[in-house]
Amino acid sequence: MYEDDNEIREERTENTPVVPRPHYTSYQYTGTPGAGVHIPEGPSIKEPPKKQNRKPGFFRKALVSVALGLIFGLCAGGAFYLVNVLTKTVADTQEVTSAETGNASVKSEVKTVENAGTTGRKVTTTTAGSSVSTVTDVTEVAADVTPAVVAITNDMVITGRTWFGQEIQQQSEASGSGIIVGENDDELLIVTNEHVVSDATTLSVQFVDGSVAEANFKGQDKNADIAVIAVNFDSLSENTIDAIKIATLGDSDKLSVGEPVIAIGNALGYGQSVTTGIVSALNRELELDNGTHELIQTDAAINPGNSGGALLNIDGELIGINEAKAGGNGIEGMGYAIPISTAKPIIEELMNKTTKKKAEEGKQAYLGIAGVAVAKDVASTYDMPEGIYLAQVEEGSAADEGGLKKGDIITKFDGQSVSSMEELKDLMEYYEAGDKVEITVQTQKDGGYAEEKHTVTLGAKSDT
Repeated sequence: MYEDDNEIREERTENTPVVPRPHYTSYQYTGTPGAGVHIPEGPSIKEPPKKQNRKPGFFRKALVSVALGLIFGLCAGGAFYLVNVLTKTVADTQEVTSAETGNASVKSEVKTVENAGTTGRKVTTTTAGSSVSTVTDVTEVAADVTPAVVAITNDMVITGRTWFGQEIQQQSEASGSGIIVGENDDELLIVTNEHVVSDATTLSVQFVDGSVAEANFKGQDKNADIAVIAVNFDSLSENTIDAIKIATLGDSDKLSVGEPVIAIGNALGYGQSVTTGIVSALNRELELDNGTHELIQTDAAINPGNSGGALLNIDGELIGINEAKAGGNGIEGMGYAIPISTAKPIIEELMNKTTKKKAEEGKQAYLGIAGVAVAKDVASTYDMPEGIYLAQVEEGSAADEGGLKKGDIITKFDGQSVSSMEELKDLMEYYEAGDKVEITVQTQKDGGYAEEKHTVTLGAKSDT
């Protein structure tokens, strides 16, 4: 979880009664009322002295009967009047009490409003001269946008070590979500989180009609946790092409706290599911594995598999890419999404890259460097840029011929951010010997660092 689950403690003295804190679960109060509470004894109640029996007179009996009759009549009349008033109020005014302040009740009219276009149904509540909207029906949004959301399956090989230090590899599978955001002449373009598709040996995409197709990388940005993958139209049937659609991008800069939102994604790998909530907070700073992000916080349920899925406003516009959730005991309803206004320029850049397929055996590219990662804490301590510090550049290698030198820090490879040798190796699996790439480095100059860009023709390992 992202915040410490601190225990709340109260100062007590020896004479202070101990009252155990109630435990709440599933909105049920499970504490024992009064348990452990010392109730001081009051003064004892003495039995009243016995009176001598006296026979009441006729006048006294008559007076008691008349008094009882008057009391009964007044109670019955008051009850009938109260019922009549309440019935008339409900029938005539059609108003409901929404809140109470002291002795004065605040009332609000409830109206059902159907909005034009692809929207949900809202209840507009007018309270003390102001108006707020609450989502009550999102069937239209779900029906309209679900065809733009896909389920992604990532087949990968996980490498580990046994207790005896022996390296082992195991085939694994992970599930996530994606959103159809564009197309070109040959491909359907899908945005997702980088962590959904990283380390994939193969990627497959399932569309709203249940059909499945293989996908290839367009580009990825690990620091932003955004990737774009592509599915070739030739692998899709006419029925699938007719069933799917491209999502409409909204403007997350116009969001307000409390605004209703809808999340759609492949939760737990079961297939598409829809959840609703509100914008809980904006520009929420969160430290994730790939850096610090400013995200939209929502209480719409976000679960494993929702990563890369859609966060929508009430008009069915994409305003966020679901990325993370806070978990742990005592945490509930805290999900996070990348604002679409932040993601849009990155998506547009990645969409325009050349689609990549893993290079065939024997054709893989080789750069000819040895490097170490400059992590955030190291960069801050030594006033260095984050990236890959070149500890060695092989003489005559592609890196050497392209102008890279020892001490440079690689920050981007072919326009994509890199921060470790592992990331760089994963990227280079999609390049062949002879491919030309632009490598961005920070090089030492005048006591600091300056950015340089080098065009490098990748070599083959056998060439060095």
